[in-house]
Amino acid sequence: MLLKKLQLKAIDYKFVLTVCFFLFFAPIVAAQEIIPDVVAEKPAEKPSGGKLKIDGIIATVGDYIVLDSDIDKGFLEITAQGGSIKDITRCQMLGKLLEDKLYAHQAIQDSIIVSDAEVRGMMEERLNYMTQQVGGDINKVVEYYKKSSVEEFKTYFADILKEQKLASEMRDKIVKDVEITPEEVRNFFKKIPKDELPTFGAEMEVAQIVVEPKVSKEDKQKVIDRLNAIRQDVLEGSSFATKAVLYSQDPGSAPNGGYYKMTRKTPFVKEFKDVAFSLQAGEISAPFETNFGFHIIMVDKIKGQEVELRHILISPTVSDAALKEAKERITNIRNKIVGNEISFADAARNESDEKETRANGGTLVNPTTQDTRFELTKMDPVLYSQVSNLKGNEVSQPLLNTDDKGKKTYKLITVTNRIDEHTADYAKDYTKIKELALKEKQINAIAKWFDAKIKDTYIKIIGEYKECAFANNWLKK
Repeated sequence: MLLKKLQLKAIDYKFVLTVCFFLFFAPIVAAQEIIPDVVAEKPAEKPSGGKLKIDGIIATVGDYIVLDSDIDKGFLEITAQGGSIKDITRCQMLGKLLEDKLYAHQAIQDSIIVSDAEVRGMMEERLNYMTQQVGGDINKVVEYYKKSSVEEFKTYFADILKEQKLASEMRDKIVKDVEITPEEVRNFFKKIPKDELPTFGAEMEVAQIVVEPKVSKEDKQKVIDRLNAIRQDVLEGSSFATKAVLYSQDPGSAPNGGYYKMTRKTPFVKEFKDVAFSLQAGEISAPFETNFGFHIIMVDKIKGQEVELRHILISPTVSDAALKEAKERITNIRNKIVGNEISFADAARNESDEKETRANGGTLVNPTTQDTRFELTKMDPVLYSQVSNLKGNEVSQPLLNTDDKGKKTYKLITVTNRIDEHTADYAKDYTKIKELALKEKQINAIAKWFDAKIKDTYIKIIGEYKECAFANNWLKK
């Protein structure tokens, strides 16, 4: 039956996703704590025979090798992230490592480029996170990875990051052109037996009105003057990257010196892209404004349609008076809604300062699914705490919100619709069903890719692991 086939696939796929998550983000691990070695027992499917050579090569895929210790490191990373390794065998872990090696190997064959600058940027970002998690001491991270020095660790880590990036780019390339038609979605749903239809958890639709405190011209000018001073220092020989680490308020790029790589299709705001693509290599922009604050940009390199740059973001400080004025304004809006002078949706269209939701009457879009429903068990904890106690059509009191960039706003929230836990319905749950159908089609595309590439690639598995029952035909039987 179709669903049973799907379920069998889902078991392997769930494992792949779980391990992929932990391994792909392994550099972020470093752990909430430094843990002792946790090595899974040899697999239940381990064949008879002696022990494997410690840290010996157990597999080769193209130009890549897999060591027995790589399997142990995979289990360590999962354990460090709080995951369970109870149901993951060494054979399954090896299968996942083989997949990653084949992705990376084929990425090189397909001329996918991962630049040293990209790796350095990833390195700085991950190291900054990791050292913060262990009290700011990079030596603890080095100790965790059992390296003798920071430099040895960085060399080792750079190779890992480059391989992971190659694998990620290859996976993306395989599935990027996979699309699903409405007819395929309908056929996918029809083939699922009624008694095996998935159940979707309770959901809600949420709307909000946002009021931003007004920043005075004087406060804006202070930021412009500060950025001009930084720009002048760089022109006189200071390091732009160092200035970005010290002063930029962009948490996504500040730790790695303000570095970004982008093309015209990269989803940055228009004002930012317009300035970035107007500069020559080595040129530094004048301060300019976006909805995030004020920026200056320095272009490092231009490669065809791709630009490597660094930027510094500084947002003006909002005064107490401006905050007070914003709270009074949003309180007046709430009074009008509660007094039935205006609907929440119309108030959002007329009064909200949030461009992304204003036209839709304040309705929020779930960033994970891109539809308007939020499943309660997967909802952002902050948002859930704000809406969980609201009754039907009740409007929250003004809420002071501070985003990850330190920007303060006031907002009102209301729940516009509640959907109870229910069995999948084609009409009501089309978006989710489409996502499931697309995932199945992507899995099939990846499986077909593996079948073809395994045949054309040098692959060798050594010793006891030749007896593993792999999901893919790594042994070419």
